Amino acid sequence: MVIQRHIQPPVFPFDARILVPTEFVYLHNGTSLFLINAGTEDVMRMEFVFRAGMVREYLPLLATSTNMMLTEGSEKYSSEELNSILDYYGIFLNLSVEKDTAGLTVYFLNKHIEKALELIDEILFRPVFPKKELNILMKKRVDWYRVSREKVQNLAMDQFFESVFGNHHPYGRQVCERDFDGMSPSLLKDFHAKFYKPEKMTVIISGRIPEQTVGLFENYFGAQQSKEIYIEDSGNFIKGANEKKKHIEKSGALQTAFRIGSSTINKRHPDYPGLKFLNVILGGFFGSRLMKNIREEKGFTYGIHSSVSSMDMSGFKVISTEVGKNKSDQAADEIYKEIRLLQTKPVENEELEVVRSYMSGNMIRMFDGPFAIAESFKAVWEFGLDYNYFVRLMNTIRTINPDEILRLANTYYNIGDLYEITAG
Repeated sequence: MVIQRHIQPPVFPFDARILVPTEFVYLHNGTSLFLINAGTEDVMRMEFVFRAGMVREYLPLLATSTNMMLTEGSEKYSSEELNSILDYYGIFLNLSVEKDTAGLTVYFLNKHIEKALELIDEILFRPVFPKKELNILMKKRVDWYRVSREKVQNLAMDQFFESVFGNHHPYGRQVCERDFDGMSPSLLKDFHAKFYKPEKMTVIISGRIPEQTVGLFENYFGAQQSKEIYIEDSGNFIKGANEKKKHIEKSGALQTAFRIGSSTINKRHPDYPGLKFLNVILGGFFGSRLMKNIREEKGFTYGIHSSVSSMDMSGFKVISTEVGKNKSDQAADEIYKEIRLLQTKPVENEELEVVRSYMSGNMIRMFDGPFAIAESFKAVWEFGLDYNYFVRLMNTIRTINPDEILRLANTYYNIGDLYEITAG
């Protein structure tokens, strides 16, 4: 066959419908399993998810410290033994804590599934939280904290969350240095008992899944029950600060960090896909308006970015950049100028098509392989949604028009509602 290199291959629009079946199973104790059976290699990914994120903390650092200590020793293994066994079997494990959820993700060869489940059972449900290891961890964390306080972007972002959500809400509560002295094994054990419950666990399994997987999960986890009943407090109310502009002075800083934004809708709202599209135009990719204006034309910064993020109780949008300290006022003026243009002047078709192509390409990557599909599934499962969210998002990418973008910009980017946080 002769290859005609001067002829462009055909381009087909991406279809957001997911053809890989997702099987849902309950274990006898109520544990939820989602199985995404795909892929050609004998490799599996399992993500164990608990509603044990920072929003559940009754003390700062409690959720993150509990999660980070899970691999520091169990009833059966010391931390050294755990790490040695994980290395021997080639099991990669990653602990994580977000605003709303916490847990661990593990990758391994299928032939080691029983050993992986045995170790995960020890890590998740039989940790001992040894005091010596906890003290070492907290010393490391306070050192990391002190280093982070020297960076203006961290100061600005922490203050942004406090201003937007309020300093009494877990989304907005800042950590201070004295918080690192308050952790103890008893506190971690209490938090673990309340929120790392077997019957409240969700597991998202992806890869080439062996037939015996559900049976093995039943053997290891299906009979486990919590020893206590805990009624979760859902009385966290978001109340942003009245002061819309705040500057954090950092002597010696060469740059000023900007965080401009506010709380907004999350994925459950029908306008969310359109808001994501609007965000990409504003500052969501390298060809965005903010990048062209403030980086390429003005030369005020190496980079500027805007994002829209979704959390369980709310969402937030934020514009982030660092500029030279003598250019901060001009940079702010240009940011607000770009927002006003989106509110008053329809987006031209050429720009729309560029953003449509960029976002469609991103969606292809979101479903490229079973592990990517699992991550995308989790991103909607957390909000009580399913894959139809991506169908709606793809439909918005293909059909959104300039009038709808004007409406969204005027609805969700009211400049009077935006917080402007600077540090430097």
